[in-house]
Amino acid sequence: MSFKSSIAITAGKTSHWFLHNFMHGGTSLPGKLTLKIDPDVLKALAKNYEIVIITGTNGKTLTTALTVKVLQAKYGNVLTNKSGSNMKQGIVTAFLTAQKTSSGKNLAVLETDEANVPIVCEYIKPKMFVLTNLFRDQMDRYGEIYTTYGKILKGVLMHPDALVLANGDAPIFNSKELPNKVVYYGFADKAEKDQLAPANTDGLLCPGCQHILHFKYRSYSNLGKYFCPNCGFKRPKLTYKVDRILAQTPQSSKFTINGHEVDLHIGGTYNIYNALAAYAVGSQLEVEPKTICQALSQNDEKVFGRQEVIDLDGKEVTMILVKNPVGLDQVLEMIKTDDKPFSLAVLLNANYADGIDTSWIWDGDFENLPFDKIPSVLTGGERYKDITFRLRVAGVPEENFAQRESLKDVLAYLKTMPTEHIYVLATYTAVLQLRKLLADEGYIKGGMD
Repeated sequence: MSFKSSIAITAGKTSHWFLHNFMHGGTSLPGKLTLKIDPDVLKALAKNYEIVIITGTNGKTLTTALTVKVLQAKYGNVLTNKSGSNMKQGIVTAFLTAQKTSSGKNLAVLETDEANVPIVCEYIKPKMFVLTNLFRDQMDRYGEIYTTYGKILKGVLMHPDALVLANGDAPIFNSKELPNKVVYYGFADKAEKDQLAPANTDGLLCPGCQHILHFKYRSYSNLGKYFCPNCGFKRPKLTYKVDRILAQTPQSSKFTINGHEVDLHIGGTYNIYNALAAYAVGSQLEVEPKTICQALSQNDEKVFGRQEVIDLDGKEVTMILVKNPVGLDQVLEMIKTDDKPFSLAVLLNANYADGIDTSWIWDGDFENLPFDKIPSVLTGGERYKDITFRLRVAGVPEENFAQRESLKDVLAYLKTMPTEHIYVLATYTAVLQLRKLLADEGYIKGGMD
């Protein structure tokens, strides 16, 4: 390690200690300071680690958390950026605060922003890339899905010896020949029937001949057992697959992966994909199936903003991050399965981290919400007027509708909502802001760590 790197790492660790002992924590500032002193410091920090990079549009944070749980069951401590700070500076901070593992195997599981994959890959040598999915997201930052995939591939191609573990149900991940070994996971739980995806679904053109792809079955959006009736392009063979979905509620899912049962204490079909990816990583790193399933079935505290359940004066508030049309629709599908009346709050911001273009809310299927069993609906956030208009168009009864711009007023109104259970759907910075208020009032321990 160079003298410059040593100075940078010492400064970063010192700033992290100060921020976490005297301030309210910090997940990217120590990394920023360290990189300011030594822009190449990540190379020294990551030198002795076997690294798994997890990237894609939806599910990075939860897939990372589940993967860490699986690997910890065998290897002990696993370095990770658990806060979801997934750009270069956040990843540097994760390495600055690493603890040594008792097993002697230094493992790192890094959630990585799609555009930061090639940036990070200049300095580290991944053992494995995990590709979750690609959907239209933050168009002002990423562009369309093919541009985003190109950014990811730029990083992957820097390391042709790394294994690529990809969602085989996503056609885009089978669209390019790679020098890397590629292993696929996906769903195999439905009867087959020739069908098309809805017309407004992204990524439906065959990469070989540009014909519209068909499906033998779909899980959601453009994910499923796809094939091209024109040229024969089709979904690759799956190594890891969900065989059966046994039960689903808004709070849980029970299913089997390669015949092994998992009882996941978080709802949503999209989260079954996340658990499947974690299972695949564990299997590739020689964790036994029984151990993997036990780890995935543990009823742990929810991950920051991902179906995190908070007790608000006796009300059960489930906070869920939403950021793009596909993710939003999956959340709406999930909460529709609740068999009891519930209240709903939707909080919309449009900062850089959220995506400044809010037009995606019009692609969310709010119209099919069961408003007859939602006695109270609240909109809030910096762009509350936009989401209010959207929900009015969707048909929210005016007598059940309230709007609050200030999140302090949102929090006060949540306490008055008439149902025991409240779902709060919020964009990224709105989640951060609301969690800070909840921490300030003592409802949660605070911060993102």
